[in-house]
Formats: sequence, C-alpha cells, structure tokens
Amino acid sequence: MPTMRPIGTITGVPVHVATGLHIDMTECAAVTFQSYVATGDNTLTIKESTGAGTSEQNLVVIDRVETFPGTGGTVTEVTQTAAATFTNADATNDTFSVTVFADQLSAGFTHLEGTVDAGTLVAFQHGLANGRGAASMATPIG
Repeated sequence: MPTMRPIGTITGVPVHVATGLHIDMTECAAVTFQSYVATGDNTLTIKESTGAGTSEQNLVVIDRVETFPGTGGTVTEVTQTAAATFTNADATNDTFSVTVFADQLSAGFTHLEGTVDAGTLVAFQHGLANGRGAASMATPIG
C-alpha cells in the first residue's frame, strides 16, 4: 500500500507567516489558523474578501477556539458568541487554533485573511479540491 502524503492530498502548503495574507478558499474546504505568542495577549481578526483584499469585511464566525500550551499539556476548548476576533489572554495556553470553513464565507466572497497583533500565525488549508504532488503545490495566496 502506498504511503499517503499529507501535503498535496490532505492539506495544502502551510503558510508560516500568514498574518495579513489573503488565502484563496476556492480550492479548499477549510483553513485552520494557529497562533502562538510567548507572553502577553494575542488577538486574531478574521476578514473575507471578493479577491486578494477586494471589498474586505470582517467575518463573524469565530465561536469555538482550541487553546493549548506551546509545549505539552492538554487542549482546552473555548467558546464565545460568534465574532470576527478572538483574544487569547491565557498565560498557560499560549497557542490557539481556529478553523474557518469555505461555506462560512458570504456569497461572492472567495478569500480569507487572518491577522494577529502579536506572535506568529500559521495557516493550513484542508480538504483540497485538487490533490497534487507536493512539488507542484503553490502557496495559497491570492
């Protein structure tokens, strides 16, 4: 049995400096944003657009977030009333993860942008419409 390779079949190329970039959602089912900051608060804002930043607006979909320590520990699920932002003020769980599904975008909107005011932000596409070998994958920036 051949070995399944995650990049290209399960997930797209991770974008390691994702803050402020516009991710094309037309070729995937979801994007997971993961952020880390060593000390202090960290706020994520999610926006949608009709192109790479065209007609940009806040996307009010963040209602469940997973938080966890940067190393080891357990995952804690945080719920909130749906919003376009999430602020992580947990000193122990300094990493968090938010998933946005393509069907949560407003009609006519195709791109997703996540920004953080501190720390790092990585984006992972899931459910690729067209699987392909890793060598022919491009980063999903619009």
